[in-house]
Amino acid sequence: MNLKELILKTRSYRRFDESYRIDDDTLESLVDLARLAASGANKQPLKYICFNSVKDCEKVFPYLAWAGYLTEWPGPDKGERPSGYIVILGDKSISEIFGVDHGIAAQTILLGATEAGLGGCIIASIKREELAEEFSIPDNYEVLLVLALGKPVEKVVIDEIKNGDVKYWRDKDKTHHVPKRSLKELIIKK
Repeated sequence: MNLKELILKTRSYRRFDESYRIDDDTLESLVDLARLAASGANKQPLKYICFNSVKDCEKVFPYLAWAGYLTEWPGPDKGERPSGYIVILGDKSISEIFGVDHGIAAQTILLGATEAGLGGCIIASIKREELAEEFSIPDNYEVLLVLALGKPVEKVVIDEIKNGDVKYWRDKDKTHHVPKRSLKELIIKK
């Protein structure tokens, strides 16, 4: 698969086959991709916690908000929840500022997940203090993002934006629609 195909297939998936378990080696290989990605001033201040046991995944789930535009949807039902999570942390002993490093790392991990036949969702709406307390994360680490990972069971399609509306939505068949701006709208000519 070429790079554009990989990017087109890398969507924000929120429903998974929970019975499919992600092994430790897969999670570690995804973190290894992030390790090799760019880092501001090459400080490399990010650290990661990987979860794949049923028990830990159940503990992570309630600290996350799933889809802001789908106001009636509380998140995936049991059986469709992620079978793995990667929590991206900023190590404050290395730097107090993390810039865009965690965004670069998260997208790199999702691209790798897609290539491995998985899918995921970058989640920034997190009950950070509660999650840190639940897993005894030391104070020198800041919870930046959580990546929910698994074998997707939903279809996600890209639509053109209509009437300026950027909100994603689901149709009656539960297909997830994501409006995107046109290339013509994005490139400003002098």
